[in-house]
Amino acid sequence: MASHFRSYIWDPVLIISQIVLMQCIYYSFLGLWMAGVDSLVQINHSLDQIFSYQVLGFATIQGRLSMMAFVLNSLTCALGLWFFIRRGKQCLDFTVTVHFFHMIGCWIYNAHLPAALSWWLVNVACMALMAVIGEYLCMRTELRAIPVNTGPKSNL
Repeated sequence: MASHFRSYIWDPVLIISQIVLMQCIYYSFLGLWMAGVDSLVQINHSLDQIFSYQVLGFATIQGRLSMMAFVLNSLTCALGLWFFIRRGKQCLDFTVTVHFFHMIGCWIYNAHLPAALSWWLVNVACMALMAVIGEYLCMRTELRAIPVNTGPKSNL
């Protein structure tokens, strides 16, 4: 039986646990970023900031700060992809999955699909940012040179 370099083995438990882990990273760091930007302007914390599409907008300072928190969160989640997923080919898959479940959560919270263009623009931009940076970090790690032992050789 020949061994394959990085052969892929179907492991649904691993995939589901990675999805759950990425969702936990997404919401916990989004909450931390939201708390950080809320402390700048003394805004009360609310689930509306995460799930309500009406909050994201260019017109108010709260909307712009919420957008900033979403963008910063995509950078943090890209680090999560690099640290826990470690495969460049899977970064887009996990990024779309995280944002799909966020869209479902927003749909349930608002009782309908988000209708604001700003919500869609922010989430598509964050999805692209998270996927590209996560893939870049993973590819950099995957393409790192494999060290070859250059120790003394013995003549046999």
